[in-house]
Amino acid sequence: MRNTPAFTGMAIVGLVIGFAMFFIGLFNASFELNVKGYYIAVMLLIAYSAIGVQKVTRDNAEDKLFMEQTQGHNQNTQA
Repeated sequence: MRNTPAFTGMAIVGLVIGFAMFFIGLFNASFELNVKGYYIAVMLLIAYSAIGVQKVTRDNAEDKLFMEQTQGHNQNTQA
């Protein structure tokens, strides 16, 4: 496990607080309902994209490390 439970908890709490503040502000705004729906959709798209970018970046780094280890192992077994 790479991250401590405290760091994981802090990330989740930060996300929840951010969403809560956004939705409270949107609830109190004097926009029409269709505008509020647009902002909610955009917020969800941003959250999904941020999670996706994080996952892809992590997976690419892990793949690079795995390929380096595999190549090193193959060179040692061929020698």
